[in-house]
Formats: sequence, C-alpha cells, structure tokens
Amino acid sequence: MEKKKAVIKEYAKAIFIAILIALFIRTFIVQAFKIPSGSMLPTLQVGDWLLVNKFIYGVKIPAVRKTLIPVSQPERGDIVVFIYPMDRSIDFIKRVIAVAGDTIVIKNKKIFINGSPMNDPYGVYTDNLIIPPSVQPRDNFGPVTVPEGHIFVMGDNRDSSYDSRFWGFVNCRDILGEAFIIYWSWNSDVNSVRWSRLGKIIR
Repeated sequence: MEKKKAVIKEYAKAIFIAILIALFIRTFIVQAFKIPSGSMLPTLQVGDWLLVNKFIYGVKIPAVRKTLIPVSQPERGDIVVFIYPMDRSIDFIKRVIAVAGDTIVIKNKKIFINGSPMNDPYGVYTDNLIIPPSVQPRDNFGPVTVPEGHIFVMGDNRDSSYDSRFWGFVNCRDILGEAFIIYWSWNSDVNSVRWSRLGKIIR
C-alpha cells in the first residue's frame, strides 16, 4: 500500500511540474493561435494554426502587461498578435505598417510612410472601388503620426481588414508576440489538411 501511495505521489508531482512548465511556456515563451478570418489573406489562411513568439518583444507581467525584461521592439513588416483595443477579451493578428514616430498617409489605397511610398509586397487589393474619406477610412486615411509606445497595423487583405484605419493604434504593452511558423492548417471547406502549409515560416 505504501509503495502504491509513493507511486501515485510521484505521478502527481510529475503532472504538477509538467502543468507548471506548460503554463510558463504559454505565458512567457510561445503560444498557439488560430486564424479565424480572412483579413490576412493570402499570407495566412482561415484555419491556419500558428506559434507565436512571446519572448521576442520582452517578458511582460500578464495581468498589467508591464515589460520586465525588454528584448526588442516591433518593426515594420512584423506579423503580431495583440489584444484588440475595442474588446480586450479578443486577440487580433495583423501586420505592423508603422511604428512610433512614423507619419502614415493612405491615398487611394497607396500607403505612404514619412512622405515616401511604402514597399508593400504583402498587401493585396481585391476591390477596384475607391471609397472617399468622407464615407470611411479604408482607402484614404491620415495623415496621422504614431505616438510613442504604439504601432499602426493593417491586414494583408487590405480591402477586407478591420484594423488601425478604423479603430486606431495598438499599445505595445498589448502585443502578445510575433507569429513565426504554421504548425497546422485545416481547410474546412473540403475537410482536409493543407499539408503544404505545415512548417511554413511566416513572412
């Protein structure tokens, strides 16, 4: 009986340690994230499962989002997961278009950063319609300057993305991490795995 209790105790201890390690990894190092919408098409497909590097922008205290150990700052072109400013129970994923101090202008879908046209190899436009700024900011926006400690983000599917053009800047404290690899991808339209996307590095 004593031997059985000792075995159970050892198993319980191992499980407890494994749970602690898993929680630590998820909180501070890496976390899984699923793509729920088409705002990042074609870079990210609906049904892609990603790993997000949570350490790259520094170690944060989860509850207050205060950075304990700074590592690096978000750069233009990074794909980041962050807490949606309008509903903090939701996580969003977008591409960083401008960082603190940058002035951004969008004229008829063309993006300008600090007065120069942005090199935009990932942006995709599927709607030929140009919407005037008096109607909505999708195609004509700014100029605005990104404040200190914030970033301006957009989806790669520029005509079908609800992003900083509509609701403003992302506080860097609310960035959860940078997406870096697709580890699983499921096409629900045909109920099959997208094998070619597994292990794909995210750019």
